[in-house]
Amino acid sequence: MVKRNKFFTIILPVFFFVAIGILALSLKRIGIGTCGCGKPLEATGEFDHQEQQAFFMNEQIVPPLAELPVINPPLVLGESSPEDKWIEVDLSEQKLTAWDGGNVFLESLVSSGKWGKTPTGEFNIWSKFKYTKMSGGNKAINTYYYLPNVPYTMYFYKDFGLHGTYWHNNFGIPMSHGCVNLPTVVAEKLFYWSNPSLPEGKNSVTATNNNPGTKVVIHE
Repeated sequence: MVKRNKFFTIILPVFFFVAIGILALSLKRIGIGTCGCGKPLEATGEFDHQEQQAFFMNEQIVPPLAELPVINPPLVLGESSPEDKWIEVDLSEQKLTAWDGGNVFLESLVSSGKWGKTPTGEFNIWSKFKYTKMSGGNKAINTYYYLPNVPYTMYFYKDFGLHGTYWHNNFGIPMSHGCVNLPTVVAEKLFYWSNPSLPEGKNSVTATNNNPGTKVVIHE
């Protein structure tokens, strides 16, 4: 009985803290936290047809009720070297530039964090989801949002991502809780151009050593 009590009072707590430590290191590797726009660990990338309402700034809006058509087909793998690709976000100009070596693949106005700071630094896209749900804010101060089926989301740090936007068109002005809002047509092009490459027939992908994520540089 004494040995059993020692196990529960000494050894079991040690196992518990070791397990917590391993989990924390795993989450740190991909940057999962409590900030940002979404919950990438719960996302599948699939369109949720059951979602019939959305909210932004406490106001009810109409969410997408059907999947977006594929306007631009995915680029052929190997068409551009992954090492040459990188994405620059200039917060002072509210502008995104996607670089392919010394050439500009695309440029666009964006909306970065207003109610939450967009992180600055050098990151890599660690996961991509064709559709995901984002929610947060505070109803008491009119910043609550519930946004299902956010298209073309590319997470680069914790749950901060680049993604398409259907709830506003004020690009060039900070409008988000920390993510980088893009016009949906721009997000679509960036989604299929950037790495990790999305396997054919899949709606989501996580970066690996063999399929690394595109570098994202965010600065003031």
